[in-house]
Amino acid sequence: MRIASLNMQNLRLLPDGSGGHLHGARDRDDAESPAHDAADRRLTAELLAATGADVLALQEVFDAESLDAFHDRYLAQVADPYPHRLCLPGNDGRGLDVALMARRRWEGASTHAELLPSDLGLSPLKGMPEDQPVFRRDCLEARFGALTLFVLHLKAPWPDPKRAWELRRLESQAVLRLLPRDPEALWLLVGDLNEPRGEGERAIAPLEAAGVDLGLRLPEDRRWTYYEPHLHKHNRPDVMIASQALAARFPDAVPRVLYRGLGREAGQGARLPGVGEHRPHASDHAALLIDLPGL
Repeated sequence: MRIASLNMQNLRLLPDGSGGHLHGARDRDDAESPAHDAADRRLTAELLAATGADVLALQEVFDAESLDAFHDRYLAQVADPYPHRLCLPGNDGRGLDVALMARRRWEGASTHAELLPSDLGLSPLKGMPEDQPVFRRDCLEARFGALTLFVLHLKAPWPDPKRAWELRRLESQAVLRLLPRDPEALWLLVGDLNEPRGEGERAIAPLEAAGVDLGLRLPEDRRWTYYEPHLHKHNRPDVMIASQALAARFPDAVPRVLYRGLGREAGQGARLPGVGEHRPHASDHAALLIDLPGL
């Protein structure tokens, strides 16, 4: 099985009176022209096609309609289809959810968007309403044979970095309570955990301690997945954390980072034809993929 993960950067079907058009790979508060939107989504499809993945774990997808439109209009034109698709409503105030596309049917899939801290034996943060869900978006869980896959997108480190750290820590503790307890269980956490660079304790440390961060198997200069153009710095918010049993079963499994969809400003290698200095681009995140033969 090959699994790939990508933050789609605001994939949303926008109404236009003729079936809608897809929002480009740009932030909603970005003043850029939408003139590159169609080119962006063509590049997103080409990047995902290049992964050759059996399962695509995606972040920042508005809804199932947006996911289907992207698949049918763009991805299916450059890759074999993904007949199994899932995007369930989450808690993001902007409507950006996590999603799955797969070429093989999962045995079970469930959202955890409605879980409260108290449901998991956790206390809400100070000032947090007791009925506020613990996940800022969702923790989407899907079983593919012996493997349990968790797709995550944790709280971004703004507008209040300290509060955001506390929320990511709470989300991390919640994920721990959802992981299979069997020490021989095969599970994989993938997605955008939004952990910024820094010298202090990491909010996601509980998740890193629970499993094996497969990205650390890469050379240090090949681990980054995101370029901050305003700071001219690279970061690694996108991760693949495997259970101890999964990591031991695949000691040679090393993630690959596909930079070819990023704007040329980010550096690091060749790009897909049509990628610009900043835009058009496939996303502001690189794609991650991992091979797990036999699963």
